[in-house]
Amino acid sequence: MNFPATPSAPPKKHRNLAQGVVAYIADGIREGHISPGDKLPTESEIMRIRGVSRTVVREAISHLQASGMVETRHGIGTFALAPAPAAHLGIDPNTIITMRDVLAILELRISLETESAGLAASRRTEGQLQQLRSALDKFQISSMGDGETVTADLQFHLTIALASGNRYFHDILTHLGTNIIPRARLNSAKLAQDDPAIYMERVNREHEDIFNAIARQDPESARAAMRTHLSNSRERLRRAQELIEAS
Repeated sequence: MNFPATPSAPPKKHRNLAQGVVAYIADGIREGHISPGDKLPTESEIMRIRGVSRTVVREAISHLQASGMVETRHGIGTFALAPAPAAHLGIDPNTIITMRDVLAILELRISLETESAGLAASRRTEGQLQQLRSALDKFQISSMGDGETVTADLQFHLTIALASGNRYFHDILTHLGTNIIPRARLNSAKLAQDDPAIYMERVNREHEDIFNAIARQDPESARAAMRTHLSNSRERLRRAQELIEAS
């Protein structure tokens, strides 16, 4: 087990302290620092690492038990569990092919990710904020050099979902994979007759607006920025579809 030892600065409120511990351990499990069957650090170790009370640690462990991520064996310790098989969401990513399919996924994302961004602004850790910044920096560098931007774009959105503190947002977006990024399937800028450089600059700006709202822990601004970003993507695709149908 290679559990990450550097803590994020925890928020002040008791409820958020527990959420911070939950996110810290859940991230370790999801990112492979803790493998199924590994024993978690003791309560005392987590208290020291995170700078929280025993009550906060026990509340966090209770949340993790309820979500099926860990189990506590009396007198032995708490252990990570293997991830449960992904539930069938009724969405086969391989069927997301046409422009109408991508538009439908964007409509789904607007409802999901708008709330996810708001929750992330309230619950994100400093470590998650740094991951968001890293994904944005990679995206910007790739976009300036005509490189592949889908991976960094996807990581940005997945990190926001993870920072929401609600694993179901992250599970759904992970299930959809790169299909959540329209240009992974379609050259939406070209289809909408947008200048590629202007298009990428606009996406960069929209991402920065989302990041800045999450950084300053402003849920309503984060929701508004995410809705604007995804609605603009939907509008580009809608225009492209109209152009194709009119030709």
